This record gives sequence, structure tokens and C-alpha cells, in this order.
Amino acid sequence: MCTVKAGGRPILFTAIAASLAFFAVPANAEPDSNSNETPSGTTTFYGYGSPSSPVSAPAAAAAATSEPVLEASVRKLGDKAFASKANAEDRAALAAFYQTRIAPLWLTDGALNGRATSIIAEIKKADDWGLQASAFELPEVADGASPDVLGEAEARLSLAVLKYARHARGGRVEPLSISNIWDMKPTLKDPKAVLSEIADNAAPDAYLTALHPKHTGFHNLRQALLKARGSQEPDKIVEALKIKLPDGENIKPSAEHSDITILRKRLKIDAQSASNETLFDARLEAAVRAFQNENGIKANGVLNAKTRSAFNREGEPKKADPSRGTDRIVINMERWRWLPEDLGAMHVMNNIPEFMGRVKKGEQTLWEEKIIVGLPTWPTPILTSSMQFVIFNPEWGVPDGIKVKELLPRLKRASGNSGGGFFDQLFGGGSSSGGARVLAAYGLRPSINGRPVDANSVDWNRVDIRSFSFVQPSGGQNPLGTVKFRFPNRHDVYMHDTTQRGLFVQSHRALSHGCIRVENPRKLAEALLGEDKGWSAQKVGSMFSGGGGSNEVTLTKEVPVYLTYFTARADSDGKVKTFGDLYGHDSRLMQALAGRAVKYDAPDHSNGEVADATGSYVPAAGPSSKRNGNKKASQQAARRPQNETAGDILSNALSGLLAN
Repeated sequence: MCTVKAGGRPILFTAIAASLAFFAVPANAEPDSNSNETPSGTTTFYGYGSPSSPVSAPAAAAAATSEPVLEASVRKLGDKAFASKANAEDRAALAAFYQTRIAPLWLTDGALNGRATSIIAEIKKADDWGLQASAFELPEVADGASPDVLGEAEARLSLAVLKYARHARGGRVEPLSISNIWDMKPTLKDPKAVLSEIADNAAPDAYLTALHPKHTGFHNLRQALLKARGSQEPDKIVEALKIKLPDGENIKPSAEHSDITILRKRLKIDAQSASNETLFDARLEAAVRAFQNENGIKANGVLNAKTRSAFNREGEPKKADPSRGTDRIVINMERWRWLPEDLGAMHVMNNIPEFMGRVKKGEQTLWEEKIIVGLPTWPTPILTSSMQFVIFNPEWGVPDGIKVKELLPRLKRASGNSGGGFFDQLFGGGSSSGGARVLAAYGLRPSINGRPVDANSVDWNRVDIRSFSFVQPSGGQNPLGTVKFRFPNRHDVYMHDTTQRGLFVQSHRALSHGCIRVENPRKLAEALLGEDKGWSAQKVGSMFSGGGGSNEVTLTKEVPVYLTYFTARADSDGKVKTFGDLYGHDSRLMQALAGRAVKYDAPDHSNGEVADATGSYVPAAGPSSKRNGNKKASQQAARRPQNETAGDILSNALSGLLAN
């Protein structure tokens, strides 16, 4: 047992050590290299008698004074009822932190100190940052409080700080625990680092707010939130705006009046001399006229009742608009927390509900185009990855989901086992060779374990189609078009060109099987390869026009890619633009933030889970459309470019039915 006497009073380390040890190292964990455990099993404390860190007389005196509070706070951490309410990692970090403390962090002379009051005030404003102030348990300390009460206050406030730091960085919910396609992992700050840094920071409240995202999109939404809730940051209200002009008589230019002194302070216009302080001079008149113009008041330069009232209103927080909801703003602020603090010098961001893709280099937009995203039954995942390859004239390997849901039914029908249909009429049916004709029409090469397969020898009603590979060579029918942009991810989604250009005229573009189709892929390739390899637009163009099959270009420096789901964006004035909640993610996230259990697993198409992939592109041409008088197909036909040939229509029909 390690004890130190200071001022003739023993410091009881044994009880502290026992409480701390419970949290410092989990029962199933190995002691790490930074452990304070000595070979003899005795726990020592920095500044409390560690042989490597001798205690000075002033430090020992401070320790003697603060020891009851520290011991009480550590004891409170060991209390099961108290500990069960806190995050285990936070408790462990806090226990390790107090091993090295000589004095409490938040208490001085038996009361909350200035650092504590500033932190508490900031945490109480958590709602202004899209968090919930009610989620944090904050201490209150009465005069003459006992060491136990003080110790609880110390521990409670430290835990609140760690919880705030975690929530500010996106740790309120774990995206993947809510949905298998919310493939984002917020970068949380190590709680040990938070405690160390905030202890050394002269402005702990500012340290906390600096943990929130610094992205422009986040802060624009925050301004929209403040306006919607009718709150404003104190530092956003200029001190001069808070100055109130009293009710009084009309004051005309050139007059003298004591209220002019207040008006000068309100407009921050100094008098030319002390004797002119109360004179309504020409400079003040011009400023008053300008203010009247801006506020719809007759610009006569007179300080009248209407002008006084307008001056006073300008310095008041805006009142909330009850018709304007804030939930959507809050959940989109939360999504910004899931992104890295540094998005990259250049990055690609595809916003799914907006149907827009962008390449940003700093604040500069290098590329911005329409995109097509996944159907509600084939949703595009939310994820972060890195662009690694630009593939010109790509081949296309049919994914398992499309094999099961799209290709297999057509092969079965073409083999004469489904009672006829559109593909039967196009390719014939009634024999096993029908399947081969379907594959030939698509240009698909079937194989198994890398060996070519004679499609005529396969009974498609009896095999597991997922054991076959189907590759479509590059060319006019290939649904990937002339270029593919690959950023490896476990969902096997990517960006690509398309043969169905006409679909980009639609405002609602949730039409694919999960991958992202790009309206102007050549411009995207120019942006990526121009930055990465210094290629000219002509050089990139030659890759599109060149023959010789597929050509894969590996980027020298990977470019971050973000598939995001922002249903609300705000400009610098806080004006919000919203987009449809395609996949119902908003309500799921709102429930999760409210503490309710939510679990949504997107359909697994590889096993045929979904019966109908609604929204697939249906061709307007062909016998079935004419025979059935399909109104929707006719409308689609009317929207086609007039110069599209019958061959183009058939090609697009085939590609569209299978396109990613």
C-alpha cells in the first residue's frame, strides 16, 4: 500500500485504488503497457508518491486539501447504480484520468469553479447544435456540500463532458446497427484524449463546441435550425444591436437631443467632438435613412416611433415559426457528423435523395451532374469509400441479385415453362434453346468456375443460377455504357455511364438496381483524370473513342467517395431546400435518436427475397405493349427522342431491364 502524509494528515490511496482498478482494466482484458500497476501489484499515482514523480511540498498540500473530493468522486464511479447510467468506455477513461489528478477538475474550495459553470452553460445549449440538452445529467452543488456530494458532482460533470464529446462527433447512434446499408462509421474522439485536452484548455466550453463538424453544410443547417427555433447565439447578436432606444418624441435631422447619444451607440457612429455628442448630424441622418429603406419605412431621416421600434426589434432573437418543423434539419445535421472531419482535398459526393453528384476541390465544384440511384426495392447504400479505378469500355458481370430477380425468370419463360410473355415473343420459347437465344440477345457469356457453358445444355428450372457467371462484353448493349468508376465496397455498387440517356429528364430518378448512373460521365472522367494524371480533355476523350476492349486506369491517388442521404440542405442564409425521403430513412433515424429500437435490413436480392423489383424500365416497343395497350408504356414512348430507331429501342429495353 502506498501512502503519503501531507501536513500530518494521511491520504488514503487504498480505497481510491480499489475503485479505480475496477474501471481501469476490464476483467477480461490484459493489462496494457501504460498500466500503473507495479510488479508487486500495488497501484501508484502520478504526483502521489510514484518513485518517478516525487511530490513537491505545494503539490502535497494541494493533494491533502482535495483528496476527500477525489476519493469521493472515484468512489461514486464505483457505485453500480451510478455507473450503469454511463458509457463503460467513458468510465474507464475517467478512472484512468483521475489516477493522475492532484486536484479536482471542476471544483475549487468546495464549489463549482468557473470552468465548470462555463461547461454547464454550454451543455445546456446542446439543442442549438442539434443535440438534446436533456440527455446530459448536470450537477448542482449547494453551499457546504459534503465530500460525497462534491465527488458526485465532479464525476457527473466529467461524464457529461465525455458524453457531449461523443454525441458531437456522431456517437448518438451507430448507423450500421440501424440498417445494413447505412455503412458509415463516425470518427469518435478518444475519451482519454478529450479529458486530457479539456483539462489543459483555458476555454473548455469552446473546446466542446469545436468538436462539432466544421463542414459548411453542417453549419448552414445549424443556422436554419436556430432560425426555425427562434434562438440565436449570443455572439451572433452584435452588442450594438442590443442597445434599446427609448420611446420618445420625433427627432429631426440637425436637432439636438439626449437620445442621439444612444442612437450613436446603436449605429456605432462617433461624434466629431464631445460637444456634438447630442447633435443629429448629417452622418447620422444618412445612416437612419439607409436603415429606414432596408426596413420598409418611409426614408425621411426622422427618428420617429416606427424607426425606434424597428431598431429595437433588430436586436431581439427571432421568434420561432411554429409551422416550420425542425426534425428534418436535426437528422441531416446528424448525418454530417458521420462523415470524416476532413473530406479530402478533392472528393466525390453523391446525394441520393437529391439525385445529384458532385466533385469538390476545396470550395470549388469541378463537376455537378444529375444521377440515377437505386429503386426503393433496390436502395443505394450510404457509405464512404475511395475512387481507385476509371474503367473505359467496361465489361459487365451480372450480380447475383439481378441473376435471380431479372435474368432467371426470362430464361425460364424462354424455355417454355411460364406460359408465354414479352421475351417469349422476342426470342421464342418451348425448348431449352430459348434460354441460349435470350443470353445471345443480351450478349451474355455464361460460365461456371471460369469455364464456358453451353446454355442449350442447361435446364434453367433446376439449377442455382447464382453458381453461374454471366459477362456482357463492352459495346452498345452494355448497361454500363462507355465508362465505369469503381470505388471498392462490400455492397458492390459503383458509378457508371448508361445507354438510357432519356431517363435523366425525369425529376424522380430512383430507377437503378443500386448503382449510380451518371448523366455526363465524360466530364466526371475529365475532372478525376485531369487532377490525378494531368490529362487533357482530349486525352480523356481518346479513351472513350478508342477501341480494343476494356481499359482500366488506376488512379495514382485515391479520391474519397461519399454516398450520402441528405434530405435537407441549407444555404449560408439558413434557407432550407428539402428532398424526398426515398427509402424512409428519415423516420428511422428520428426514432433512433429518440432512443427507440430500430432495425431495417434492406432486401437481399441475391436469394430472391423481394417478389417484384417495381420501377424497372419497361420498353414501349414490342408486341406485348401494342397488344395490351399499355398506357404507361405509351407515355414512355412519347417521351423518347424522336430520332431513336427501333433498334435503339430494343437495345435500350434489353439493357434497361438488367442495368445496375
